[in-house]
This record gives sequence, C-alpha cells and structure tokens, in this order.
Amino acid sequence: MAKALLGYVGGPDPRMLSEMRRLQQRVLDLESELTRMQAENDALTAVADEHSLLSSIELDQREPALT
Repeated sequence: MAKALLGYVGGPDPRMLSEMRRLQQRVLDLESELTRMQAENDALTAVADEHSLLSSIELDQREPALT
C-alpha cells in the first residue's frame, strides 16, 4: 500500500521519462545558446573598445609629423 501511495505502479512513468528527456535537451539548447551569445558579446565588446580607443584621439590635438 505504501508503494501505491508514493506513485509506484510497476516501473518508471513513460510520461515522466519523456518530460525529463525534453527538459534535458532544453537545458543543452540553452547552454549552447548562452555560449554563442557570450562569444558574440565578447566580439562586440572588442569592437566597441577599439572604436572608443579610436574616437578618444582628438584630431585637432595631433602632433605634426616630422618630415
């Protein structure tokens, strides 16, 4: 009787196993999307840093080139 109260009816529930597999696949998909987005963010940050470095150089304060 205790087994029946705990939901044990002769093996794992196929619906639960199916849901578990679906959730595990969703976790894997989200982890791969996170990795892709982190790489994209790193690339955008590098471009932004380069742009801010170039924009920090003021054109009117440049030193003349030696000839």
